[in-house]
Amino acid sequence: MTMQEPPPGTTSVEHVTPVQHVAVSQDGRYNFRAAAAVGLIVGVVDVLIGGTFLLRLFGASTESGFVSLIYSISNPLIAPFRGIFADSGSKTNTFEPAALVAMVVYALIGWGIVVLIRIATAPRGSKPASAA
Repeated sequence: MTMQEPPPGTTSVEHVTPVQHVAVSQDGRYNFRAAAAVGLIVGVVDVLIGGTFLLRLFGASTESGFVSLIYSISNPLIAPFRGIFADSGSKTNTFEPAALVAMVVYALIGWGIVVLIRIATAPRGSKPASAA
């Protein structure tokens, strides 16, 4: 293999070392792990509350250890939203709108925290991936 002479006024490069990029996230613009952690926490909270909603709706027995565990974990999460709307149903089967409101509120809070993480950890002057 022979080397060709570069055109006049230019210089040749013998060896170029590739640059290793250290990305903060998948798109390199914000702290993806922190946003994913918030998403995981909100997801677990919403699943617990959704489970409580379904267990009450179908009249699950509180004698079951699993049902009691789910209720004991989720009741403090639902408590701030009780009384906004009245519960309906029979003594055993209860439609509890407070659980649905709690799920929506926690999802919105989680979304807001993820947006704040993206704003706080994005490099200055960078555009969102969708606007790039």
